[in-house]
Amino acid sequence: MSKTRKTAALIVAAGRGSRAGAGGPKQYRMLGTKTVLQRTLEAFADHPAIDCVVVAIHQDDRDAYAAACPANPKLMTPVLGGETRQQSVCAGLKALGTAGCAKVLIHDAARPFVDPDLINRVVDGLEQNAAVLPALPVADTLKRATDGRRVIETISRASLHTAQTPQGFHFEAIFAAHNNATAQGKSDFTDDSALAEWAGIDVALVAGSPANIKLTSAADFAEADMRARHAIPDVRTGTGYDVHKLVPGDTITLCGVEIAHDKTLDGHSDADVGLHALTDALLGCIAEGDIGTHFPPSDDRWKGASSDQFLAHAAKLVRERGGTITHCDVSLVCESPKIGPHRDAMRSAIAAIVDIQMDRVSVKATTNERIGFVGREEGIAALASATSVFS
Repeated sequence: MSKTRKTAALIVAAGRGSRAGAGGPKQYRMLGTKTVLQRTLEAFADHPAIDCVVVAIHQDDRDAYAAACPANPKLMTPVLGGETRQQSVCAGLKALGTAGCAKVLIHDAARPFVDPDLINRVVDGLEQNAAVLPALPVADTLKRATDGRRVIETISRASLHTAQTPQGFHFEAIFAAHNNATAQGKSDFTDDSALAEWAGIDVALVAGSPANIKLTSAADFAEADMRARHAIPDVRTGTGYDVHKLVPGDTITLCGVEIAHDKTLDGHSDADVGLHALTDALLGCIAEGDIGTHFPPSDDRWKGASSDQFLAHAAKLVRERGGTITHCDVSLVCESPKIGPHRDAMRSAIAAIVDIQMDRVSVKATTNERIGFVGREEGIAALASATSVFS
């Protein structure tokens, strides 16, 4: 790794998971069509705030890890964990020490339903804090009992929380804390935030997620498998609209294709209404404003610019958010030129820009029946929609 890494994820996956019943280590068991570990790795490797990911695995699991590991350039070579969770985390931190990371999120592989918003909360929390713990307030009434049979006390739940992962830390602080604990023979910490407390590091709370369950028992797996098989996919659709006026000229650019014409579209860039509308549609899929937010017309850098770079930028943002663009649809509203002869060239151009198959791109055209500014051939309008699926 040549560049300095800002934020890393350390996935602890060296345990045996004996309480989960027969079937081998729980991190390599199937949930729907993917292993537990693959789901966990994808959550971090596909997140734009995470620069690299290292996994601490058991020495007997090299082949299982290779089979479960999704291809992703952010994944470092796995490290061998130890007999305890604490030893496994230490091994992972040592590997990250050579990667130059400033912050680290430490996460249990057995929490495969961690979501991007939870990761965001932990990462954002590290802007102001050296340690961040996602947690949920305790909802149930708590009782203390003798021998698990007779209640002797009701415990106030007012300030109690259940801890989750990923737990976030400034790298140097948690690395030093782990090294000090090892040197002093302290090995009884149940999680990294407890070790941080012992080391005198203030730990801030952020909201956890009820969905971020840890798979421990056979019953947990049965429920999680059902959830994975019947999960509703995260499908998002964005829409866009653009219009530009027509002025005297000799060519017109629509959906990335130049067409000979006695007029041209007037605008700060090449005024390609089709690509502009589709750019807004893709930005709508990720709630990232509109084309003017990213490429303001007041900026001379975009004067006369080819609109394919606007669309490529929006497509890149969708992919960085973990999205896969599955369909693009553009409707051009104009009296002339005729779109039919150029339709396939337009579809091909769009498909190349957003990197999808041509059969996932639709370009349609209609006139405005000689009504309004379009009917008077004073301008051309475009409407677009885009669909993306997010992992």
